[in-house]
Amino acid sequence: MDASLQAFRSHQPCECHQIKSLQYSITGDVILVVAGNSQAKVLDRDGFPVMECVKGDQYIVDMANTKGHTAMLNGGCWHPKIKEEFLTCSNDGTVRTWDVSNEKKHKSIFKPRSAQGKRVIPTCATYSRDGKLIAAGCQDGTIQIWDRNMSSVVRCLWHPKLNQIMVGTGNGLAKVYYDPVKSQRGAKLCVVKTNRKARQAETLTQDYIITPHALPMFREPRQRSTRKQLEKDRLDPMKSHKPEPPVAGPGRGGRVGTHGGTLSSFIVKNIALDKTDDSNPREAILRHAKDAADNPYWVAPAYSTTQPEAVFAEVDSEEDEPDNEPEWKKRKI
Repeated sequence: MDASLQAFRSHQPCECHQIKSLQYSITGDVILVVAGNSQAKVLDRDGFPVMECVKGDQYIVDMANTKGHTAMLNGGCWHPKIKEEFLTCSNDGTVRTWDVSNEKKHKSIFKPRSAQGKRVIPTCATYSRDGKLIAAGCQDGTIQIWDRNMSSVVRCLWHPKLNQIMVGTGNGLAKVYYDPVKSQRGAKLCVVKTNRKARQAETLTQDYIITPHALPMFREPRQRSTRKQLEKDRLDPMKSHKPEPPVAGPGRGGRVGTHGGTLSSFIVKNIALDKTDDSNPREAILRHAKDAADNPYWVAPAYSTTQPEAVFAEVDSEEDEPDNEPEWKKRKI
């Protein structure tokens, strides 16, 4: 801090949770922060996070099967010899050791028990001076001590015929030791077995609707596998027939040609690309006047018996028109 007694940096590592324990590591480069939540944190000297313990699954009964604490922390401390290891104790009834380099799972777990074998809550925990033992003060007034490495054997059994040793350890595991030459059967039968590769299930080419109550004549044969269906298709001459190439030209025999076989291509070829100049619509209509007069087919035959003959006034030129007509009869231009 400076002369005004103000800290050069203020940090709130665990939000609104109360801080229950703070401790520097043996090298002094990181700080262990234990708060009222279930996840301890490791910060560097500048207050930046280095590691955060993972939170366990609170719905699992056996706390040994979870990867972290599930309840409020009560305390924690660093290992006196190993700078990367520290321990924490929690209200979930466990004492766990952690490694700074692995934040995904605890390193080892210890579960305090009462004289009746029930779970008790450790309120504080610490290492011995040499770091080989872990002691915890529990809520029932007991002090329980464990070997940090758990190299402790609770029960041992030597089978005379198999010539193998079975041991039960303090961490709840059962182990089997055997000699590859002198031992017989037992664990040796499991060692020689290899893991079988999972066979890939054959998928169907398409889904079928199964109607169990349909008549036999309407039932479709149920497809079993892709390989069998491909073998049947290969024997079918219709399915194995190679498709014929498209016909060159406009097409014939109901087959579509390469060019001009579709309606859109016909319209583009014969109408859109037509080079006929229809800039004068009157001349375009009068081109068909002589053909319509010589071969009346659409309108004239329908009125041939009832239509009177057309009588028109013959005028040689515009100069011969009579001018004695009244003004109201003259055509207005």
